[in-house]
Amino acid sequence: MKDFNLIIILGATASGKTKLAAHVAHAINGEIISADSRQVFKKMDIGTGKDLDEYTIQNSKIPYHLIDILEPGERYHVDAFKNDFYRVFADISARGRVPVLCGGTGMYIHSLLQSQEYTAVPVNESLREKLQLETKDELISRLKDYNDVDYVDLNSKKRLIRGIEVATFLAHNDITINTAPKINPIVFGLKSEVEVTRAKILKRLDDRLSSGMIDEVENLISGGVSKDMLVFYGLEYKFIVNYLNGLMDYDEFKLRLGIAICQYAKRQNTFFRKMEKDGVLINWLNASFPTNQITKQILAKISF
Repeated sequence: MKDFNLIIILGATASGKTKLAAHVAHAINGEIISADSRQVFKKMDIGTGKDLDEYTIQNSKIPYHLIDILEPGERYHVDAFKNDFYRVFADISARGRVPVLCGGTGMYIHSLLQSQEYTAVPVNESLREKLQLETKDELISRLKDYNDVDYVDLNSKKRLIRGIEVATFLAHNDITINTAPKINPIVFGLKSEVEVTRAKILKRLDDRLSSGMIDEVENLISGGVSKDMLVFYGLEYKFIVNYLNGLMDYDEFKLRLGIAICQYAKRQNTFFRKMEKDGVLINWLNASFPTNQITKQILAKISF
């Protein structure tokens, strides 16, 4: 690998990125680093789509990292991910192996490719609740009270609130910027036609439900994880909690969850396009092709 010290494989949910990353890692003596905001939690296997069996290629187990590192009920955020990533990246590289970052949490991946030191600024829930009541114009006006906030996207209320949150913190505090290892990545993305993606998502949902996804959530609740925290984890967990609370019958639950996952995949792809607008070069690959064929395309690109 001449010009790159990190391979990134990204894609929306059900795109096949985990299987592809495992095949690539197997071919290049690599190890996988997960970029998934929920797979860090133990006992949350089916709902987060860990698919751990896919990390075995030809009876060889591909090492993976940042999966099952926290207890369910804990919280994880982008700054913690960055610190964990840099530690694991340095370790893999020092052992002469190739790091392969794989995931669909675009914000996590993007944070590594952009200078985003403000991810270290903590969340201020009370301020967020107050700002949420204001209009976008009011937030823009409030933001003008601070200096050096040109980085804030004025078109997004969510980012305006975060910008004010960051500016408020920095007005009274300093942040420590950790020196990060130098990464020189090559980025690959998996994409499919919308209807192909939708079919894969709904098939995968059927498989997960048949594999005991609802039982998994019930076990988490009986193990002491609050329903509110499970709702915080979003999508599958949120809808299953609502189903268990009797807010919808099974057929409605399954239909609405399928729609929500498809909408989530659309948001993921929208974020990947934003990454491209921010200057990230993504080498797009057709997710409908066989995994072996896509693997060969990647290997040819990285000159192995």
